[in-house]
Amino acid sequence: MLVSIFGRENMPGRDRFLYLLRRKRLMLPAPRARHTTNSNHRYHKYKNLIRGFVPTACNQLWVSDITYIDTEIGCFYLHLISDAYSHKIIGWKLSESLKAIHTLEALQEAIKGTGEEDLTGLIHHSDRGSQYCCNIYVEELERRNISISMTEDYKPTDNAIAERINGIIKQEFIYRIKRFKTSEEAEEKIRRFILFYNEKRPHMSIGMKTPNSVHEQSGPQEKMWKNKIYKKKSTEKPDNFIDL
Repeated sequence: MLVSIFGRENMPGRDRFLYLLRRKRLMLPAPRARHTTNSNHRYHKYKNLIRGFVPTACNQLWVSDITYIDTEIGCFYLHLISDAYSHKIIGWKLSESLKAIHTLEALQEAIKGTGEEDLTGLIHHSDRGSQYCCNIYVEELERRNISISMTEDYKPTDNAIAERINGIIKQEFIYRIKRFKTSEEAEEKIRRFILFYNEKRPHMSIGMKTPNSVHEQSGPQEKMWKNKIYKKKSTEKPDNFIDL
């Protein structure tokens, strides 16, 4: 087809061809990136307290993040609180919006799980999104004597554990199944995956143990990173795949 349009003598390269399509407005617009964080707000932003900090037990450092999940009825948001020592998901809320009340509900679930009113010595780390900086969220942290820490830039490594947990949920679960048809289906299947993640999925970063088992321990955890070996991609499902 291109030969009939341009002729063999004047066949354009890829970049030139794309340039011509853009110039003639024949290119579809690039999809807009979804953002779960808006740090352009009036609330106070806190310093990063965890540079170089390595927790040696649970409830020393919690990490928080929000990720989006596409469904057949629209976009949902998963608000997560995880323990940095054990990598256990200790609080979560699936919602249809990014309102801070839902982020707060995930935090309150995590707090309830400790059975403690005073959590002095615990650091809560997040990005600078308005959900984490707003009054109702900060007041709950301060009421429990939880120290507040936030990323100082937009590098994913500043909240690496939370980003990694988001990646596991999407790569090992969300991307492997069909889109959810209802909010009830989404919530039930995410609940089941989080149970699997906490109770049965081993992590190399905590010595090939499960988050639940490490949550009851203390002391340094052995890291068991595998050497990078480039192999042909396999279509087989991994041993830890759960079919929901």
